[in-house]
Amino acid sequence: MFTGIIEGVGSLAATQDLGGDVRLRIATGTLDFSEPRLGESIAVNGVCLTAIAFERDWFEADASTETLALTTLGALRPGAVLNLERAMRPTDRLGGHMVSGHVDGVGAVLGVHEDARAQRWRFRAPAALLRYIAKKGSICVDGVSLTVNEVDAEGFEVALIPHTVAHTAFAATSVGDAVNLEIDLVARYVERLLGARAEETA
Repeated sequence: MFTGIIEGVGSLAATQDLGGDVRLRIATGTLDFSEPRLGESIAVNGVCLTAIAFERDWFEADASTETLALTTLGALRPGAVLNLERAMRPTDRLGGHMVSGHVDGVGAVLGVHEDARAQRWRFRAPAALLRYIAKKGSICVDGVSLTVNEVDAEGFEVALIPHTVAHTAFAATSVGDAVNLEIDLVARYVERLLGARAEETA
């Protein structure tokens, strides 16, 4: 599990095609990568990956064909800037919201405009996900926990404070770029519970 509070910004150092799957080498950049462990989970732009090899300033992870197809990872090129977060520990503060690292869909940046010292970012979201996105609810965009300010039939809007822009990959993100989206876990489980209840009473 993750919190959606980005711990560091790294980059894609290299990719290796392994017969359909891809091995990614991630440069850890500003991430505190002390005491890494083989097999630990690291969120890369919101995608939970397993570290299978590492050195002091990089780690490698395999991305399956499904991960490549359902997230933005398959389209990344070496040098791409990445949000990084190591899995949370039981003693960590939950500063964002509970994030699984299982991307629900891919959206895109529709627009960015200044709002005093903050920025308003508008994202397109797949129609199938919009039902789970609520005003003042939580959403994870490229691994970043954000609060939804507005939502409509096309997408949603969030406000980014200067710190968030400066310390995440949003500083290198442009209008038109694709982004990974993960809806709030609570919304997903509420729908499942209500669906089960409806089946029981049918």
